[in-house]
Amino acid sequence: MKSRLLSIALLMGLPTLTLTATEPYTQNQSPKPDFKLITLPYSTDALAPVISQKTIELHHGKHLKGYVDQVNKLRIQEGFAASSLEEIVLKSKGALFNNAGQLLNHNLYFTQFSPKPKSIKPEGKLKKLIEQQWGTFETFQKEFELLGGKLFGSGWLWLSITPDGKLEISLHQGGESPILKGNKLLLGIDLWEHAYYLDYNNRRSDHLKALWSIIDWSIVSERLQ
Repeated sequence: MKSRLLSIALLMGLPTLTLTATEPYTQNQSPKPDFKLITLPYSTDALAPVISQKTIELHHGKHLKGYVDQVNKLRIQEGFAASSLEEIVLKSKGALFNNAGQLLNHNLYFTQFSPKPKSIKPEGKLKKLIEQQWGTFETFQKEFELLGGKLFGSGWLWLSITPDGKLEISLHQGGESPILKGNKLLLGIDLWEHAYYLDYNNRRSDHLKALWSIIDWSIVSERLQ
């Protein structure tokens, strides 16, 4: 039947369409290697009692591993095999976006902590920007904690910097982040229950307060560059 229709189209001088299988990535672009589960820069018990070993093992080894696996599967199916993680977050939708957003967020989340931070407060350019906008680091901390306590449901609390150089504190549902509007991500706090419930139950505010002691501001400052 298809060959008869094609022959008729050719005889009548009609344009024809060439049907090809959908490619998982753009021609002339090589697929990128699978994304890997990041290696923690500390042992799973190193952040206790702020974050317990059990929480780290579940959060990193199960939840984050699940996001990695889903992104690697879905990126092939949806035509993002040659895309970076950031490109996938910015351009994808649905399940791929949800998992890619969580993967990007968690990669930043786990690497910003240290059992012995090199810097327990912002320094240099970041310190100056925080003081310009909030007056003191302590005032910034209060504003950060206050906003984090307002999230209904699950999501993320972020400190980011806008394209015009202004720091911004923001809340985001699910796996979203201010990267979607062009901001550079500096400090991200996971407010999904799996990040704190084993250790703090429903006391999210206590969890937020405790995290200050393990945030390595030298790492956060590097992200500003």
